Amino acid sequence: MSGLDILIVGAGLGGLGAAIALRLAGHNVTVLESAQEIGEVGAGIQVLPNSSKVLQSWGIFDRIDPARLCTTDACNILDWKGKLISSMDFGPPAEKYGSPFYDLHRADLHKALFDRAVELDAQVHVNSAVTDVRFDAEQNVAFVTTKDGKVRQADLVVGADGLHSQCRKFILGKQDYPRRTGDMAYRLLLDGDEIRADPDLRPILEDRAVTYWYGPGAHVVTYALRKTKMLNLVLLVPDDMPEDGPSTLEGEVEEMQNLFKEWDPRIVKMVAMCKSVLRWRLCIWDPIDTWVHPSGNMVLLGDSVHATLPYLASGAGMSFEDGAVLGLALTGIKKTSPIEDRRKALAVYESCRLKRTNAIVTRGNVQQDLNHLDDGPERDARDEKMRAFAKLEEQHQQGKPVDWGTLKRGEDPLVWRTFGVGEWLLPYMPKEDVRQQWQKGATINAGTMETAHL
Repeated sequence: MSGLDILIVGAGLGGLGAAIALRLAGHNVTVLESAQEIGEVGAGIQVLPNSSKVLQSWGIFDRIDPARLCTTDACNILDWKGKLISSMDFGPPAEKYGSPFYDLHRADLHKALFDRAVELDAQVHVNSAVTDVRFDAEQNVAFVTTKDGKVRQADLVVGADGLHSQCRKFILGKQDYPRRTGDMAYRLLLDGDEIRADPDLRPILEDRAVTYWYGPGAHVVTYALRKTKMLNLVLLVPDDMPEDGPSTLEGEVEEMQNLFKEWDPRIVKMVAMCKSVLRWRLCIWDPIDTWVHPSGNMVLLGDSVHATLPYLASGAGMSFEDGAVLGLALTGIKKTSPIEDRRKALAVYESCRLKRTNAIVTRGNVQQDLNHLDDGPERDARDEKMRAFAKLEEQHQQGKPVDWGTLKRGEDPLVWRTFGVGEWLLPYMPKEDVRQQWQKGATINAGTMETAHL
């Protein structure tokens, strides 16, 4: 029996990840990309152990040149003048959860995903913007129209078309728009040799650490890419982009430099190296009640449904988890399977993903406030709390009783440590989650579970 005919709308990181997972699950996959060529805009991306495990299972790291692959050992949080507040050793969680923290160039990761999807015989079509989706309840199929007038039939449409998704409206029954967060990002790639030539900057490039500076109304992130050939620099500031303009614009270098002229001198030096810069408006989606069309012929995935602030370094990671879970949930579902089985599989997918991704979006909003506190008592309390949680982290890793005092689980401002979100974010196992969600449904098809080897 043949697998489902699946159309994925969008060939970004999430769409290609879903293509891989669904091909591995035995389905026929076609990806429709609106752009005229395949590629990824952007600079660096952090990949945490929960999502690096997924990528490893798909064989992605075997397809990235080792000279372009950076693992990261630590995270350092500094104040805006450069004083260390607290840090996190990535070694223990990487060992505990069986996969490293990676820093990658988005283009390298995107190419590896594309190559793997094509290797698995996924079909990818560019210049294929989707203009309409119709659902045929009698045939249990969807008909997808692209801008060239071509109509394709599918058993399932996966809306992976990102922040400016057109697929959402077919789930919601109306057009909606992402919410502006009030922040924007300057994203820069700096030459590694130029950074290395400055003794003050060399450790930022070579220490295998992600470095954050938290300051009034803004924060800064740096990490090395491609084995220190370049340094990724992101500056997060209040959004002053035109209200009705595009979400990405050329930035004014001098304006950016003025924003940070009184910060840590190392930041001043780094932004002085910049010749041109792009500004990116940061938007999110507020939660919706369901990701699945009632027909069972369409589902949302990735930034089309849970776009988040990048302050947990988990936007793309959640998309990879989405793809892995969707592939697992649909394993064993055939073209000839009753439509009710497909709806149950998609309900399992939604049950696995909706609350978890909502929690990421919510904590990203909290982190926005924590990262940008003005100097004063509230900032001092945050810093003291971060230091206190560092002691709890040490107790936890040594297997000692944790002395909570007035601290509460989940409130560590250094968000990836155990008692921030680390204890539930980093150990995620898609296969186990799918198994549990199948088992929670009393009438869900046990035969499908057996076929999927869950």
